[in-house]
Amino acid sequence: MPPCYTRRDFLRGAGALAGASLVGPWALELLHAAPRKPSSPVSIARCKEYDLKAVLKQLHTLADQLGGLGKLVAGKTIAVKVNLTGNPRQQALGLPAGRTYQVHPNMVLATAMLLDAAGARRLRFVEGTYQTGPFEKYLQGAGWDLKALSGLKAAVEYEDTRNRGKGKSYHEVKVPWGGSLFPAYRLNHSYVDCDVYVSLAKLKNHLTAGVTLSMKNNFGITPTALYGHHEPDEQNTSNRFTIFHTGKERPADGLPQEVAPKSPRRTSYRVPRHTVDAVGIRPIDLAIIDGIETVSGGEGPWAELAAQKPGLLLAGRNPLCTDAIATAVMGYDPMAKAATGPFPGDNHLALAAAVGLGTNDPREIEVRGLSLKEALHPFRWEPKQRNT
Repeated sequence: MPPCYTRRDFLRGAGALAGASLVGPWALELLHAAPRKPSSPVSIARCKEYDLKAVLKQLHTLADQLGGLGKLVAGKTIAVKVNLTGNPRQQALGLPAGRTYQVHPNMVLATAMLLDAAGARRLRFVEGTYQTGPFEKYLQGAGWDLKALSGLKAAVEYEDTRNRGKGKSYHEVKVPWGGSLFPAYRLNHSYVDCDVYVSLAKLKNHLTAGVTLSMKNNFGITPTALYGHHEPDEQNTSNRFTIFHTGKERPADGLPQEVAPKSPRRTSYRVPRHTVDAVGIRPIDLAIIDGIETVSGGEGPWAELAAQKPGLLLAGRNPLCTDAIATAVMGYDPMAKAATGPFPGDNHLALAAAVGLGTNDPREIEVRGLSLKEALHPFRWEPKQRNT
């Protein structure tokens, strides 16, 4: 099994663009004609409950179908980005966050056990929160079994990446193709000093991105201390709305500035591009999607949600291929034109394909385990407004 598209691969592919002085969104149109990267298989398994043994069994099945994880993780430091958007103590539809809009605690533990069994040396769970308390206490509030996690052979760490955290400084990482929104970003050390990066996501809709899967999960890696407002603040607890969503503020002087300051200020333009940039600065080596129980209608309890029980787990080495199949499982066309299907504006899967991250055409992706037909679970939601 070839590895996911690495930063070195990105740089090779972007070399021609750099020579032609093409950057940002203007390069996307020309890249439509570029050869696509080889597709990578995606595995789907049926799992109807969050029983730990059942989840772990199916994760092992997915890993085996993808060729095993030993070569990928053995002896290495693995960072796992989880989807804990919102407040883990806030229910939705009368159900816990883990059964609706956040990754379930047993998905976290089973993933850790899977990676531990494959020989990982260190596991570091990462997420950017909107609170200033101890991260471990926050995770306990989300229902995580920290005692069980501490009993694994691998060393287990936790890092709230909303600011500099345990690192001495931020790390500036360039977007290999020049950037769709910004040419480079600064990150918490946890995303740079790991050997392997896993996106542990939820199968659900998103009010601005249409779907939020392994790539959209990566949106949260940028520290709110730097990107919450124009003035940096290590204690900031607000989101990145004014910089990444609306563009009403710009990053502080000294931080990389937009590649196209006069580009549209629409959230449906900016959010998809930042989503693609985020995969460029921190490529995803393994995508795992929790689709056992979830919601449609949005990404959290601030949206008009409906309960969904797809009873599925998905995994793949290429996040774009994985998200494309997951989108198809949700009953949507991952190749949909902008402002059609689930997408309020630009389709970030199409933008990712345009810069060479893989293919969003399900006909070009091998599906292992359950077939697409067997896994199909239509979400039947589309945004009320387009191009907002």
